Amino acid sequence: MVWRWLGGQPGHRAVMSLDRLKVLLIEHDPGFTRSVGDMLGQTRDWSAELRAATGLQDGLSAINDNQFDVVLLDLSVPDGAGLANVSLLQAKAPQLPIIVAGEADNEAVALEAVHAGAHDYLVKDQLNPGWLERSIRYAIERHRMDQALMLAEQKYHSVFDHLVEGIFQTTPEGRYLMANAALARIYGYDSPNELILTLTDISRSLYVQPGRREEFVRLMQQDDTLSGFQSQVHRKDGSVIWISENCRAVRDADNRVMYYEGTVEDITLPRQVEENLRNSENLYHSLVETLPQNIFRKDRDGRFTFANQQFCKILGRTLEEIVGKTDFDFFPAELAEKYQRDDRRVMETGKPYQTVEEHQPPGSASKLYVQVVKTPLHDAAGNVLGLQGIFWDITQQQLADEKIRRINALLAQNRKELRAKNLQMEEDLKMAREIQLTTLPQQYPSFPQQAAPTDSRFQFTHRYLPSGTVGGDCFSVSALSDTEAAVFICDVAGHGVRSALVTAMVRALVEELKPVARHPGKFLTKLNRDLCAILKPTGTPMLTTAFYLVANWQTGAMRFANAGHPRPLHLRRSAGEARALFNSSRKSQAALGLVDDTVYEGTDAKLAPNDLIMLFTDGLYEVQGDNDQFYSQECVLEAVQRRLQLPAPQLFDQVLQEIRNFSTEDGFVDDVCLVGVELAATALGPAPAFASTSSPS
Repeated sequence: MVWRWLGGQPGHRAVMSLDRLKVLLIEHDPGFTRSVGDMLGQTRDWSAELRAATGLQDGLSAINDNQFDVVLLDLSVPDGAGLANVSLLQAKAPQLPIIVAGEADNEAVALEAVHAGAHDYLVKDQLNPGWLERSIRYAIERHRMDQALMLAEQKYHSVFDHLVEGIFQTTPEGRYLMANAALARIYGYDSPNELILTLTDISRSLYVQPGRREEFVRLMQQDDTLSGFQSQVHRKDGSVIWISENCRAVRDADNRVMYYEGTVEDITLPRQVEENLRNSENLYHSLVETLPQNIFRKDRDGRFTFANQQFCKILGRTLEEIVGKTDFDFFPAELAEKYQRDDRRVMETGKPYQTVEEHQPPGSASKLYVQVVKTPLHDAAGNVLGLQGIFWDITQQQLADEKIRRINALLAQNRKELRAKNLQMEEDLKMAREIQLTTLPQQYPSFPQQAAPTDSRFQFTHRYLPSGTVGGDCFSVSALSDTEAAVFICDVAGHGVRSALVTAMVRALVEELKPVARHPGKFLTKLNRDLCAILKPTGTPMLTTAFYLVANWQTGAMRFANAGHPRPLHLRRSAGEARALFNSSRKSQAALGLVDDTVYEGTDAKLAPNDLIMLFTDGLYEVQGDNDQFYSQECVLEAVQRRLQLPAPQLFDQVLQEIRNFSTEDGFVDDVCLVGVELAATALGPAPAFASTSSPS
């Protein structure tokens, strides 16, 4: 007799050899090992190859490295744990049959060994070749049957738990005996066990409608089966679904009901579709009867099958008097023939048809216009069953359309005239831009006057970027003497014509302030008073920020005043830093043109060779980037600090490009003006220490 055995776990051969059986003996007694080897040599039906291990760990290693057909285990190996050794072997090689050998002929020990997972128990001193051969054969066969049974159970549970329908068994009293995974899933539980432990009273915990379980039991007692029993039930999370149950009663030999078993299907979606369909039909009829339009339906022969109350009112007939009739029963022959031609067109093409009909009621000088829409009606196969028509009076709409057409013609003429005026305005704005650009410094003064521009002790740089045709930013650079330079920058709120006009006024006022040009505080105080006097009568103040500085290239002295303007940056290249220019009080002062009695303070500072003063308007940093972030004044300072040693023109261009890259608008949304004042490296001797002090205006 030979066996062929399939398996794939560690320690077990995929196929038992047809001529040789591999046996692992875990035994510390060499005498018993020789005895087992002799007995295996006397088997009649097959030959055996014995591998001996002197301890449990040695045996586990052998299982890991070799393939065996059966294991013979001595419970008393020194490094083992008695019957627990069986569990260790099973965990290592669950597909391997295990026979336990012990010293005692004890039924209780044998039973415990089998319960632990062994397939047989042998008493050492009673063992003989026939008994050993029979035990091995039975162990292998029993193990094969156990594995086949386990596989069958796994397949059963796989099918049982993966069914789409829920399966249950319940007692007549309302307690679950069994449920599959699908039922747990339908009711919202994590497992069948959780469902069984939680739903202990089906009548109160499951059904939404009181008495529904009692109705279920009554029908089961009456017929022993039911199908399509639809109910609303609570899921675990409290939500409500619809289910359909099919069930039968299972009775004992005395015809007593032991339990109910059946299936559950979630029909929430079909119920919802059904409910939506009913609601849709109700809504359709509600709308059809309340709409002011005339609605009707006809069959393929042109007979009316439906009409709403509005259509009945138009004809002066009841619905019963209309259904089954044709157009010839209600309209003149000429109109009826036209209506039927339109109907045939819809039913033959299967496409909607719409038209506007023009009527001249008898005795009326006015025309009547009617909008008509006819749509084919199809069955499930797509065949045309008839049509639905709807028509309504559009006389007022037609008259309004004619009026609109007349107005549109007039608007077109006005647009043409407006376009011409806009072109003229654009030309005027272009001229204004050219004039505004000519008012900006075309060339800078040299210091001293006789010096060539490249040898000037002060070097100037500017960038002017108006956001519109004309802008609200301006600046000026002037020579107060051979050693003193004055730089003025201002920003009128907004941009466009109004801002440009105020900018022109400011520029004119600046020209008149030469007597106080050496005193920045007095300069801005007088400029503010004059600007307020001009703007006050208009009743519309224009917020204007300004910054004015006077610098001496021989002494490095600088004085400045600030009227609400962004603080310029002082680039101290020899010290390797850039900082904002604060006035001596470190408090901002009001912008120009708001309060006429504002007195602006002047602040003194020192310039060192290679120092650069960078003036700018707020359009430089009021730029929005991604995630609603803005390019702040701090960002400007950081960008300048990174480029501290660059020449002013290159520094300005790189900072502007960085801000353009940051912007989501691909540029600037407000006017931008930058002005740089740089003290030449040869202007002074060694740079004096930086100082900033308050001084009289």
